[in-house]
Amino acid sequence: MEHPENNEEYKGLTVNSGVGPVSIVNPYLKHGRFARKKLSAADYVEGILKGNVSILGQAVTLVESTVPEHHQMAQEVIEKCLPYSGNSVRIGISGVPGAGKSTSIDEFGIHVLKKYGGRLAVLAIDPSSELTKGSILGDKTRMEKLSVHPDSFIRPSPSAGSLGGVARKTRETIILCEAAGFDKIFVETVGVGQSETACHSMVDFFLLIQLAGTGDELQGIKRGIMEMADGIIINKCDGNNVEKCKLAATQFRNALHLFPMPESGWLPKVLTYSGFYGYGIEEVWNMVYEYIDFVKKNGYFDYRRAEQAKYWMYESINEQLRRSFYDNPTIKDMLQAMEKSVLEGHKTSFVAAKQLLDSYFALLH
Repeated sequence: MEHPENNEEYKGLTVNSGVGPVSIVNPYLKHGRFARKKLSAADYVEGILKGNVSILGQAVTLVESTVPEHHQMAQEVIEKCLPYSGNSVRIGISGVPGAGKSTSIDEFGIHVLKKYGGRLAVLAIDPSSELTKGSILGDKTRMEKLSVHPDSFIRPSPSAGSLGGVARKTRETIILCEAAGFDKIFVETVGVGQSETACHSMVDFFLLIQLAGTGDELQGIKRGIMEMADGIIINKCDGNNVEKCKLAATQFRNALHLFPMPESGWLPKVLTYSGFYGYGIEEVWNMVYEYIDFVKKNGYFDYRRAEQAKYWMYESINEQLRRSFYDNPTIKDMLQAMEKSVLEGHKTSFVAAKQLLDSYFALLH
């Protein structure tokens, strides 16, 4: 393009043509130089058994993947790690949103590592958006101390709409973490609801975090979750909130006396503490380890783990059947037509479901 400034009448002014578009890629960069080495199942197992956190993270990603080839390799890795697992204390931590779970876990983790040593893995299930299917996975940002601790491993996982699948993958992740030498596992759950049942079925101690001063203390809690809890702790017991917390603790203790005695023979305790200021954390962990000693002595610890293994066998069967049904090409084609029939009112939901299942079972013969 000719610039008018280069005309004779503007002597002394010159405008250069400039530089053409430049590639944003470094021309000296060798392709494949930074490509991640593809690991075999044996490489994963070797890295995990050596306690390599980077390889452990990649193995967890493999377990969470929905790609069929990844699923096959993940099962092989889990199977080889299984003999080295089972030697940790698994703690489930739950509570209503805003109860201070992540802050508490940060404080709990640092306390446990200082007092008991060893290594700690935190597996946090993060709720996914029903609309976008995305998750923030922000637990690491709220666990400031643990996220930089050399003996901790924090892994948030998206619930991605399928809680059963996530729970199974979390259980498989526990096996990998134990094989990597983590002797304390924290499993943090989404909130109050179905996730608690899944979490309870994979941990040794189920800790429920509650808040005081939120109206009727027992209204926000359902009988099911109260019966699952091995210990209830009331957070934010500091400042002007101390009296409210003590009152709430009394109400929870009275409510627990109305329930039948748990199978473990342990009457759940109700304690107060402050996650933010770190008050009462020593007492909380004394209670947890007192429970673990109690159930190990009376045999309930091993019984519960055996029951959990049986539960997950049935859960795995249900999930495999579900996946086999929905991945079947013929069923995939039929689903659209059946859905249309139901929406237009030509068929009821039950008839459509029965026809789809009949077709699926016919294909298996």
